[in-house]
Amino acid sequence: MIFTDDTEETLRAAVWLVNSAEDPDALLSPSDEADFLSGYGYTGRIDRDQPEVDALRALRPQLRTMLLAPRDEMAVAVNEALAGVSLALRLTRHGAMDWHLHAVADDRPLAERVLVETAMALIDVIRAEEGSRISVCADETCDAIALDLSRNRSKRYCSTTCANRNAVAAYRARRAEA
Repeated sequence: MIFTDDTEETLRAAVWLVNSAEDPDALLSPSDEADFLSGYGYTGRIDRDQPEVDALRALRPQLRTMLLAPRDEMAVAVNEALAGVSLALRLTRHGAMDWHLHAVADDRPLAERVLVETAMALIDVIRAEEGSRISVCADETCDAIALDLSRNRSKRYCSTTCANRNAVAAYRARRAEA
C-alpha cells in the first residue's frame, strides 16, 4: 500500500469522477450517481437528485486540474479548495474503513465533501512526492486519468480496455515487422 486506505479510496473516487466526463459521459442522472456511490464509500448527506449530480459534474474540471497539476501547483490548488470551505476536522470510522479524517461536516453538500476529501488525499500525494502516480492515460486516443497505485509503478493506462487496445496494436506491429 502506497497511501492509507482512505487516501487511496478518495483518489480512486476522484479519478472515477474525472473520467466519467470522457465520452460517453457516465454521470448524467441520479441513477449514474447511485452507481458512483455504490463503488465509493461516501457517507453523510446524499440528496440523490439532479442538482447534486449537476454539482458533481461541475466539479470534474477542478478535480482534473488538481489531480494532474505539478507538485507546487497541486499545493496551490489544494490550499484554494480548502480555503473555500468551513472545516470541521474529526476522526471517524464507518463501514469497513478504520479511523480516518473527515474535514467537513456530514451535512455539507456531497460535491463540497468530495472536493475537500480529494484535497486532503492530495496532501498525502504532495507530502510523499508521489504526483507521478497520477497521469493522463498512455493511450494516445484517450484523455482519461490513470491512477497508479502499484508497487512497481507499472500502470500506464486508465483501464484494461486501453491497455488491451495498446497491447494488441503492439503485437500487430511486431507481427508486421517479422
